[in-house]
Amino acid sequence: MKVAIVHEWLDTYAGSERVVEQLIAEWPEADLFAVCDFMPDAERAFLRGKPVTTTFIQRLPFARKHFRKFLGLMPLAIEQLDVSGYDLVLTSSHAVAKGVLTGPGQVHVCYVHSPMRYAWDLQHQYLREAAMETGLKGAYTRRLLHRMRMWDRSSALNPDVVVANSAYIGQRIRKAWRRDSIVVHPPVDVDRFALSAAKEDFYLVASRMVPYKRVELIAEAFRRMPDRRLVVVGDGPNAPQVRAAAAGAPNVELRGRVGTAELVRLTQSARACVFAAEEDFGIATVEAQACGTPVIAYGRGGARDILRPGDTGLFFEEQSAESIIAAVGTFETLAISAATCRANAERFSHAAFRAAMRRVVDGAMR
Repeated sequence: MKVAIVHEWLDTYAGSERVVEQLIAEWPEADLFAVCDFMPDAERAFLRGKPVTTTFIQRLPFARKHFRKFLGLMPLAIEQLDVSGYDLVLTSSHAVAKGVLTGPGQVHVCYVHSPMRYAWDLQHQYLREAAMETGLKGAYTRRLLHRMRMWDRSSALNPDVVVANSAYIGQRIRKAWRRDSIVVHPPVDVDRFALSAAKEDFYLVASRMVPYKRVELIAEAFRRMPDRRLVVVGDGPNAPQVRAAAAGAPNVELRGRVGTAELVRLTQSARACVFAAEEDFGIATVEAQACGTPVIAYGRGGARDILRPGDTGLFFEEQSAESIIAAVGTFETLAISAATCRANAERFSHAAFRAAMRRVVDGAMR
């Protein structure tokens, strides 16, 4: 059986690339395709030395730094990749990869990280945050996103099987594409995190400081709980808002960026990790659980696939400081076992992901 793996683009080793890494581990004979490949040499090990077949976007002027600006050309580009000689085509898609063309004698299984959020329900938020609500640039972007929506829905008919990375993304797929999906949670390197039952008296938030993460809400909540200590790890464009929310609160410690070893140590030692974002899945939540650390999370999005309320953490129902304060109070009445958290995280291991994807493919190939 000849296998092709098609990824969107390769420029950094992040969440979707970890999916590709495990697809390669399960189908090591596969050939790789992408819209473009600018992955730094230092991060290419997960590709196992495989060459990557790319599209004309690879050769466009300034593409190395600005390939995302060619989004309008990517539907055309992905359709030019010739995968006609493969029995099985596996696509890893959050934008255009699912648009690769296959024939009736081929099986196309698409792993969906999310439909294009910025083209669907988050379009207005995207335009607002990019300061493109008005003007010629805004008008051009609205027109582009309109065209992308039409192509996105039509190309969603291409895969024979659609796989969602969480039940939440499955709902987004149903809403945007009117297609059903199978849920296979993304792979998490749980073996990188050792279980620790020894907890210290502090709460932890570790996150990129971007608006949707709502880290400022957590800082504000703990500023209003002076008897409880919060450690905040991370940096980003929303850092000034976080600092303002924590102003005058000696119990809220802003650490900025820390090394991986220190982040793991803090996660292992925290009484609980707190997350206020509505995530597609939430790999950091699984990593905290792998350390044996409970999680207090906003009760929407992928977190609902991960946590078992009362056993491994709990949810708060509103993105507000008041809701977080109430959740912390409730959490402190619970007795949560570090071993139970760790066992919960094992459900999302690399081996579990590969086995689930193999079952999906075997079912599709029958």
